[in-house]
Amino acid sequence: MRIIDVSDKNTYNNYHINGSFNIPYDELMNNYRKYLNKKEVYYFTCKSGKLSYRAATILSSLGYNAYVLKK
Repeated sequence: MRIIDVSDKNTYNNYHINGSFNIPYDELMNNYRKYLNKKEVYYFTCKSGKLSYRAATILSSLGYNAYVLKK
C-alpha cells in the first residue's frame, strides 16, 4: 500500500501526511505507467480532496487499485 499526495510541490511541502509520496497530479496523469503498478494498492490524497478523487477515479477505471484516502 502506498499513499500518494497529488498536490503541487509547494502545497505538499506545507501540508502532507507523514509517509506519503508526492507526485503532482499532472505529472502522475502524464506518466502513471512510470509510477504505478497494477499489482499494488494506492491511496491518493491532497489538501482539498478534489485532485485525489479525480486521480483515483481515472486510475481505477484504467484497472489500478486506486482509492481516495479519507481524512
